[in-house]
Amino acid sequence: MPDSAECPKCKSPYGYPTGTSMMCPECGHEWSPEEITEGAAVSKEADSLLVKDANGNVLQDGDTVVLIKDLPVKGAPKPIKAGTKVKNIKLTDGDHNIDCKIDGFGAMALKSIYVRKG
Repeated sequence: MPDSAECPKCKSPYGYPTGTSMMCPECGHEWSPEEITEGAAVSKEADSLLVKDANGNVLQDGDTVVLIKDLPVKGAPKPIKAGTKVKNIKLTDGDHNIDCKIDGFGAMALKSIYVRKG
């Protein structure tokens, strides 16, 4: 087992052996060095990010979505209105799984349950 290896998830060069596997100190990902040589870890990660809108349609990077509900914004005097079209979204991991820019509000993170594919 090597003394250090690149993390397949975040590409950190600081992966270290834990005895039977490798561990990343930056993202906490744990993997087996055998998986990397077989290519299984790369294909497993590519399938893990599946984001669906409120209607169950699968979203992809670059899609255009429409808000289905008025969304209040901290520090803003008015909410983002339902029906607002958001272009060129970027999907991310986490609770707010859409990164985007909304005209008049700027960069935002949205939950996919409040949008529909448009």
